[in-house]
Amino acid sequence: MVKRLLSFACLFLACTVAYAQGSVFLEDLTWPEIRAATSSGKTTILVPIGGTEQNGPHMAVGKHNVRARWFARKIAEKLGDALVAPVIAYVPEGTVNPPVAHMRFPGTITIPEEVFEKTLESAARGFRLHGFKDIVFLGDHGGYQKGLARVAERLDREWKDTSVRVHPLPEYYQAQTSGFAELLRRKGYTDAQIGTHAGLSDTALTLAIDPSLVRADRLGAASTLRADGVHGDPRAATAELGRLGTELVIERSVEAIRKATARR
Repeated sequence: MVKRLLSFACLFLACTVAYAQGSVFLEDLTWPEIRAATSSGKTTILVPIGGTEQNGPHMAVGKHNVRARWFARKIAEKLGDALVAPVIAYVPEGTVNPPVAHMRFPGTITIPEEVFEKTLESAARGFRLHGFKDIVFLGDHGGYQKGLARVAERLDREWKDTSVRVHPLPEYYQAQTSGFAELLRRKGYTDAQIGTHAGLSDTALTLAIDPSLVRADRLGAASTLRADGVHGDPRAATAELGRLGTELVIERSVEAIRKATARR
């Protein structure tokens, strides 16, 4: 019995080590493993950026964080030369006094724009120090897209004589929003259903990635009134529809990253 337990423990440990070493997530790896990865050509780091905000009465406030991490993993695995940084979950969501936009709803977390941009900038400097050549921001939220572009522009200007580049990757967010919306229109759904926040498209994507974040019994209660934090109608959302959107986001993001990181 003791020998069996020891054998099982050794097997479990071996599987755990193998999993960690094969993971694309930076936080799963040791520093020698990260150094070995960058030395062998894994010099792209994906920075998933989410946000903790209200998503109507039917969807959890951590939606963006879960989605950003899920997409980053899928994209990194497709690329083959990328690792994934920890999710940035604290982002600008409006002022506290007076509370505006999403801050009017319990659970939303906000930080000042300059703090957000400094956080990204500092993280990028660290990635450069540790051997990453391409720093890619995957922003899952629309409110800070211009901030990502500003950080990338500042650092690219500063590092113009080096081989390191920062990519705000607008294609990632555009695929989730206008790209997926166009796909849904071709299937007969209206703009009023698709919406721009917590509506059909937003809810379908989340159902495809982690259905536990969606309260199915509250879909009917999620009205189209802005007062409820919903812009659209989520009632027709399904995981099947959402998978069409996830495939689109992964495909377009991988294509955009390969194009942006191509070296002469």
